[in-house]
Amino acid sequence: MWQAIQARETGRTPCNSFANQLKSRRISSLQLCNRKDFVSPHRGAVNSLQVDLTEGRYLLSGASDGSAAVFDTQRATDSEASGLIEKHKCVFSVDKGHEHGHRFAVSSAVWYPIDTGLFVTGSFDHLIKVWDTNTAQAVVDFKMPGKVYRTAMSSLAMSHTLIAAGTEDVQVRLCDIASGAFSHTLSGHRDGVMSVEWSTSSEWVLYTGGCDGAIRFWDIRRAGCFRVLDQSVTQLGVRPPILKHSAVSTKVSAEKSSSGAKNRLKTLHTRPSVEKARQKRLHPGMLSTLDRATAHYGVVTGLKATNDGMYLLSAGKNKAVGYSIGCNTLLNFETGRLQTSKAIQMATSDDPALVFVPCMKTVKAFGMWSGRTTLMFRGHYESVNTCCFNSTDQELYTSGADRQILVWSPGGSVEGEMDQDEEAAEDKDNWSD
Repeated sequence: MWQAIQARETGRTPCNSFANQLKSRRISSLQLCNRKDFVSPHRGAVNSLQVDLTEGRYLLSGASDGSAAVFDTQRATDSEASGLIEKHKCVFSVDKGHEHGHRFAVSSAVWYPIDTGLFVTGSFDHLIKVWDTNTAQAVVDFKMPGKVYRTAMSSLAMSHTLIAAGTEDVQVRLCDIASGAFSHTLSGHRDGVMSVEWSTSSEWVLYTGGCDGAIRFWDIRRAGCFRVLDQSVTQLGVRPPILKHSAVSTKVSAEKSSSGAKNRLKTLHTRPSVEKARQKRLHPGMLSTLDRATAHYGVVTGLKATNDGMYLLSAGKNKAVGYSIGCNTLLNFETGRLQTSKAIQMATSDDPALVFVPCMKTVKAFGMWSGRTTLMFRGHYESVNTCCFNSTDQELYTSGADRQILVWSPGGSVEGEMDQDEEAAEDKDNWSD
C-alpha cells in the first residue's frame, strides 16, 4: 500500500488509476461483515434493495409482507459486544397497518433519483405508490392493470419524472409523477413484462424484458420499439439457421448449381414483393418479422445496464448473458441455476469489473469480460432475490426469502494493509547464508 501511495505522490500513478486500484482491491476482498448488522423489520421475503443516488447513504427495501423500510447505512442506531457490532434499525417503515400501505407483496422499491424526499413502491395489489419520506405518507397512486413486477426511474432524467412499470399485462406503462397520470403505453411484448431498466447514457431510452423471452429497446419520444435483441445476432455475425435435414442429396445440389442464374433472377424479381408484404405487416417502429426475435428461451427475469451505457446484462432461464447495445457478445456467465418464477436484481461494480448475480442460495461475482466466477458469497438460508452494490463504501447488500439483509464489506482496512507492509519491510534483511 505504501508503495502505491508513493507512486501516487510522485506522479508515476495517475489519480484515477490509484483510486481504481484501491477500489478493485477492496471489492476483491468482500466478505460477510461481522461488525454491521441490519435489523430487518420484514416478515416476508425481501424483494428489492436500492441505495439512494444522491448521498449513497440510505438503503430502501421492499418485502413480500407488503412493507417497505429505509435504513441509514452510515449511522448505527445501537451496538453490541462493547461497540464492536453496529446495529442498524430502520429509520422508518410502512406496512399493511399503515393507512396507505400495500395490501399484498411489495415487488419493487426505488428512490426518486433527484433527492431522498420521495420513493416509489410497486406491489402485487396492482398499485404503484409515491411516498413522501418526511411524512411517510403516499402522495400519488397509480392503478395498474395487473401485478407490478418491477419499477424504475431514470438516473439521468432532467426533462421528465417518469416511472417505468412492468406488470403481468403485455403493455409497459410510464407513470408521470408531475401529472399523476399515465403518459405513455408501450405495446409490443406478447406476455407480461418482468424487468425494466432505463439507459445509463440517455434519459429517453428504456429497456424491457418480458416473459416472452424478448428484450426491447424503446425511445419514449417516438412510437414503437426501435430494437429487439436477437440472441442469434452476435458481434461475430449472424449464426446460420439450423436445417431440419442435415443430409442434402447431390442431385438437388447439382440442380441448384446448374440453375444458379435463373435462381438469382428469380430472387431479384421477388424481393420487392416480399418487402411490400413486410411493410403491410408493419408494427409501430419495427417490422413484424424482426419483432419476433428473442433474447432468451424463457422468461427474462433481470436487466442491468453498465454505468457507461455500452453493455446490457440480462438474466433468463438458467443463464445470464452479456449484450452489447445491439448484439449478443456470446458471453454466458457460469451461473448454474437462476430463479425463473420472480424477478431478480443484479448489480455491478463501478469499473464494471464484477457482476453480482443471485444464484439460488448464493450470490456469484463474475468477471465482466470473462464470464468466470471470481467470488462466491454464502450466507443466506433461502433463495437470494436481490443484490445492491454501494459504490460509496464498496459494500454489497443482499436479501432473499430468509427475510434477512446481509452486508458484505471489504476485509481488513487500509490502515491494516499499511501495518502489514511495514511489518513485511521490517522482516526483510540483507543477510546471506
